This record gives sequence, structure tokens and C-alpha cells, in this order.
Amino acid sequence: MCVKKILAAIRFWTVNARLKALPQSLLPAVLAFCMASRREGFSALPGVMAILGVAAGHLSMNLFDDYFDYRAEGSEFREAMVRKGFRARTGKCAYLTSGRTGLKQLLAACLIFGGVGVGFGAAIYLFRGTMVLWFAVATAALGVSYSGRPLRLSYRGLGEALIGLMFGPLLMAGVYFSACGQWDWTTAFVSVPVGLLVANIVYTHAIMDYEPDREAGKMTFAVLLKSKKRMLASLLILLVAAFSSILYGVARGSLPLPYLLTMLALPMAAALFYLMVEFIRHPEKKFSPRVWMGPMGDWERIQASGLDWFMIRWLLARNLLSFFCLIIIVVCFIP
Repeated sequence: MCVKKILAAIRFWTVNARLKALPQSLLPAVLAFCMASRREGFSALPGVMAILGVAAGHLSMNLFDDYFDYRAEGSEFREAMVRKGFRARTGKCAYLTSGRTGLKQLLAACLIFGGVGVGFGAAIYLFRGTMVLWFAVATAALGVSYSGRPLRLSYRGLGEALIGLMFGPLLMAGVYFSACGQWDWTTAFVSVPVGLLVANIVYTHAIMDYEPDREAGKMTFAVLLKSKKRMLASLLILLVAAFSSILYGVARGSLPLPYLLTMLALPMAAALFYLMVEFIRHPEKKFSPRVWMGPMGDWERIQASGLDWFMIRWLLARNLLSFFCLIIIVVCFIP
């Protein structure tokens, strides 16, 4: 019975730590691992431990975000936004607002997931030395500072840039170094568009949460821009920059020609931009997912929850990153 309770608790907390968001850290981590596997000095064990540490740290960061947001805003602000006529996701922190658990238990879960990540980092230290500890310390400090005091960077318009840095260059460099004990400029070059596409997930999220975030005093980059035209222009720049960096890398010889296969993900980027334009112009307009948009989960259940307007865009942004990374994973094994 004790084992069942432990398994149930693990499932409860991993689901509420937004397991669906895990690809935005796992795919860049796996990509870095695969790129490192082509180098001399590669060792699978510390590389796999780095991937698992990234996953645990990501789940911890998501729960910490809920913890700090809940403490700052309370349990009713999103429901209040809906009553005022704003379009908001009332499901955020539902496991807290429903009374199924409390802040103390949430904090304990944050620390446990974080502790697991630190444990993997300590194990990798035995293989790769002190550099790994610097990666772990920097990542932990930035992760807590995303929504935690005193910095609360996601409340100062810096959240998207922070996530892009953490889940792109910093994450990929850490996993790559853990796996092979050295650096590589090709990986560093690839980590930039990956980071931009991770930031795009968070930024897409922020545009859709513009009204409730502004009302709650959360200064996301979207709130900082104020104008919805500027929001869309910034989204376009972000998407164009991600793909242009690959074109630039190939043109200057920093990336092999097969990296141009990443352009296969352009239709997904174009569809995401179109859906965001329609969100601004016609927020009530309904859209149905297409097969080429990637996995969308149990769509009937999502529709029944009333979150289809949010999830089709957020999942498409997530799937864009996933497809982009998967293409490069395949490419890196081309002789």
C-alpha cells in the first residue's frame, strides 16, 4: 500500500508540474547528448544523468513558478479576471485552489524535484569535475529567480529571455559537456535557435495571458510591449531569427549543409504566427488541429475544458521546437 501511495504521489506531482511542457527541456537535452555522441571522450552514463537532471530541474522550476505566483496572487485572481470579462486560464494551480494540497506540500515537492536534479549533478561531478557544479548552481539560481524574490525576472519583462538562455545555450552546453567533457562551436551555434524557439513557447503563452498578467501586475515581455501589433511583430522577429540563424550558419560554413532540413519546420512556424494573428484579431474563432501540427493530446477533453483556444497555440509552439530538434538529431548522424 505504501508503494501505491508513493507512486500516486509521484504521478500527482509530475502531472501538476506540467509534464506536457517537458519536451521544451528534454528535446534540447537529447539533442546535445546526440551531438556529443559523435565526439571523442563521449560517455553515455553522465550524459543520461544530465538529461534526467534537466528533467527533474524543469519540473522543480515549474512547481516553484506555481508556488511563487500563488503566494503573490492568491487563488482567486484568475477567476476574478474571467468574471471581469478577461479570457484567462482558470485551470492554473487547480490542484491548489481545489484544496487537494497546500503550499507546504507544494514547497516540499519543489525541493524534492530540485534535490533529485542536484543529486544527478553531484554524480556527474565525479566524471567531469567542478565545471558541472557551476552549470548546476547557475541554472538553479536562474530557475528560482524566474518568479522568486528578490529578482522575480518574469515580472520584469525578462522571463522569456531567461527561459531561452537556460533551455537553449546553458542547458545544451551543460549536457554536451557532461556527455563528452569538452566544448563544441557547432553545438553552441545550434543552441541559439533552439533557445529562441524555447523562448517562443513562453512568449506565445505570454501573449495569450496578456490581460490577466497585466491585471496581476506581472510584467511579461508581452505586457512590457503594451501594443498587440508590437507583440505580433516581436513574435515574427523571434521566429524569423531562429530559422535565419541556421541559414547564416550554413552560409558561413559553421553548420553542414544538411542542417537546411530544419526548414521543413517552417510551415509549423507560419501556422503558429497565423493562429496568433487570429487570436489578436478574432479571439473567439475556433481552430482544429491538423496532423502535421504534431501531437495535441486528448483534443475532445481539451475542448470540453474550454482551453482549446489556448492549447492549440501552446502545443503548436511546443511541437515546433520538438520537430526542429528532432530534425537536427537525425542530421547529426548523417556522415
